[in-house]
Amino acid sequence: MALNNPAYTQNKGFAEPGTLSASDLQAMYDNSPNAVAEAPMTVEGSLMKSIAMFAFLIVGAVAGWMIAEANPSLGMTLMTISLIVGFVLAMVNIFKKNPSPALMLAYAIVEGFLVGVLSLIYNTAFDGIVLQAVLATFAVVGVTLALFASGKIRASARAAKIFMIGMISYLVFSLVNMMLVMFGAIKNPYGIGGIEVFGIPLGIVIGVLVVIMAAYSLVLDFDFIKNGAANKIPRKYEWTGAFGVMVTVIWLYMEILRILAIARN
Repeated sequence: MALNNPAYTQNKGFAEPGTLSASDLQAMYDNSPNAVAEAPMTVEGSLMKSIAMFAFLIVGAVAGWMIAEANPSLGMTLMTISLIVGFVLAMVNIFKKNPSPALMLAYAIVEGFLVGVLSLIYNTAFDGIVLQAVLATFAVVGVTLALFASGKIRASARAAKIFMIGMISYLVFSLVNMMLVMFGAIKNPYGIGGIEVFGIPLGIVIGVLVVIMAAYSLVLDFDFIKNGAANKIPRKYEWTGAFGVMVTVIWLYMEILRILAIARN
């Protein structure tokens, strides 16, 4: 792949089947705390751990929502702290050689708190928008998973190159847009995204493209998990698969929330 999720690139076990040597695989089991009893990774195991992580994410989101609703000032302060702590935990989980379930679950709670406060802010401005975003996210994830499971959509080197170009372009756009809003060059809170082209806000058009990229990122996540199971790497790496999926789904949800806000505004 031309572009891979950094949560997976730190481990050769998520590469395409046949590229992992027997010595590399043995080294992964030797580095496991329970090397003797360690079983191979499975797709089902990653699914169950994904459910566990999202359960912690929801707990954090509910806590963030309730605290911010009861005390907005405290909620905003804790949101800023969760943003910093979440970023640090994300980097640790991505580059840590052996996955730590405790750190990944901690990330889920902290990131959930951040998502909960942001969701409350959006829902206060646009009543019911959070429910719409949640349903839309479930729909995108469900359709993507169904298409991947049926074999109708697969990760490819060419598509990954296009994905990489799109991601770099979006990151540059986001940075420029943020700077324009911060320095008052554009008064619209959505920056360039609030500018209408033929009566349609540019942010909606860009947002739809980003949602498509997020959906393809999910395809990459599913493909890496499938590769890990095929390579029979240690079961502990099911947590890595679950972590990658959760990061992508959060990104997808926030993008959908932003699109709906621009549309309703």
